[in-house]
Amino acid sequence: MKKLIQLLFLSCFVMVFVIPAITWAEEDPLAGWAPKFDPSKAQYTYLLSCVGHPAIEGVMAGFRIRDRLWEESGGRIYVDYRPLSILGGEKDVINKLKLGAIQGMMSSSVAAANIAPKLGIVNIPFLVDSFDKLEQFRNTPALWQPFASAPVSSGLEVLDITSYGDYGWATTSAVQTVADARKINFRIAQAPVNIDVYKAWGLKFTVLPWPDVPQALQTGVINGLDHTPIVCNISKKFTVAKYYTELDYAQGLYIHIVNSKWLKKLPADLQEIFRRVVKEESKVARDLTLKQQDKEVAAAKDSGVTFYKMADEEKEQMKKMLDNVYEKWAEKIGKAYFDEVKTTLQ
Repeated sequence: MKKLIQLLFLSCFVMVFVIPAITWAEEDPLAGWAPKFDPSKAQYTYLLSCVGHPAIEGVMAGFRIRDRLWEESGGRIYVDYRPLSILGGEKDVINKLKLGAIQGMMSSSVAAANIAPKLGIVNIPFLVDSFDKLEQFRNTPALWQPFASAPVSSGLEVLDITSYGDYGWATTSAVQTVADARKINFRIAQAPVNIDVYKAWGLKFTVLPWPDVPQALQTGVINGLDHTPIVCNISKKFTVAKYYTELDYAQGLYIHIVNSKWLKKLPADLQEIFRRVVKEESKVARDLTLKQQDKEVAAAKDSGVTFYKMADEEKEQMKKMLDNVYEKWAEKIGKAYFDEVKTTLQ
């Protein structure tokens, strides 16, 4: 009887402690991207957040930055990278970044205007609206430097940008005109620029956090999604929304923002390595994203998604509807800067 009781106790112990631990390990969302080195002896840790999935090249850049910084710093800097919204929603993460509770964030471009209005310049429709214009924006100092320093009053600095492709509409019915779009309830991000834009277009929209989108789309609460083909295909949104309108009104970006106080505490040599690696790997990610978009569009078409290109006359009509939005955001961003970006890129 005593042995039986001991056996039962051991069985209970295994069920209560060991099995949950095994299950947790199997369900660790970052297990497949664990570092191949021991970060415990790093002198400096850089806690970096992102909402996206590492299957997206612009998100995967964080892991490449981690591994290169470890190697080039001789193990002195460890980038503790947490994508997949592990550290919370973007508004919460922005507050943590300002307070120094985390050191870095790859913020979606739609959320970045919540940090500083000038960061919203990249989300203004038909402005930075192609891969070529994105590179021109990034590599023109007169455009890039004011953008990079925009959040300085919050103790932050923009280091660089990666992309997740061209914005358009994934819908459950075909949309080829503005009239078609008025039949759709679009999900848009929690972003001030997007709200103003959709109001100006006269379109129905619902503001939803990204984690709430799958259920809303499946249950019909929304029947359209304002996003890129890369994200829609990788996150399986095309299993419900079988139509995609290539509107290409903006580039989806991850804006790499760092807490300036933390960065300045690094020795000068590590600051140089840190900035250089982030810049180089961000450029690699942007180049890979262009190829990834072609790949994901082809895969979506193969799975039965129908793609449409919005006619030029329809896009011109949409641009004309945005006159008040351009005026409002030019004032928020700074009219001289807004006009310089517009003139240089167009």
